Amino acid sequence: MIIKFLIFGLLWQIIGNPFLAILILLVILYVLDRRFVGVFPSFTKPLKRMRNISRLKQQLALNPNEVSSKLELARLLIERKRYSEAHAYLLELERPYEQSAEYWDALGTTELYLGNTAEGERHILHALEINPRVKYGQPYLTLATAFKDTDRDKALHYVQQFQEIHSSSSEAFYLLGSVYRSLGRMDDTKQAYDQCLNVYRSLPRYKKRQERRWAVRSWFRKMTI
Repeated sequence: MIIKFLIFGLLWQIIGNPFLAILILLVILYVLDRRFVGVFPSFTKPLKRMRNISRLKQQLALNPNEVSSKLELARLLIERKRYSEAHAYLLELERPYEQSAEYWDALGTTELYLGNTAEGERHILHALEINPRVKYGQPYLTLATAFKDTDRDKALHYVQQFQEIHSSSSEAFYLLGSVYRSLGRMDDTKQAYDQCLNVYRSLPRYKKRQERRWAVRSWFRKMTI
């Protein structure tokens, strides 16, 4: 915090305008975060996603039976949280992708967010039956998040299932801490956040970039306990 004030003071002296100095400081912090931490969202990724959605829709207007484009479009719509639209595309793809774990995971994810919890859980579990390591176990975290506030025992179960696949995942311990926190189990919460930070410290450099956001969030959450 002291460093930020020092940088702000220096920028203010150089520029002579405190509001412009604040703006430049925020830009510097954002660039540093995107380069070294990854907590702040990317501004360019949503724009690229929107262009790809537009391109795929144009392709499908010319060739409505292009199933690979429909699946990719549904995936991008899920990222944009347009679950109803993605779900409509996915329903058209059941026959060609009935043996695809990625398809059932995508379909189940849309159903969870549309409020069809039982169907969503069933389809995601079917995806994991086809391929237990589909998307590196991410479907378990999707299920854990979905049940975090309604069925906490089930949420813990799914986090633990994910940890069996990724014992060196900071994200898994962060989510475990979030679930424990919602249960009021503060000692377990603190332990989970400590484990998140310990796992992060043990990771190789290339992996730390992917996991850093969860370590940072765990550190902040731990400070509030």
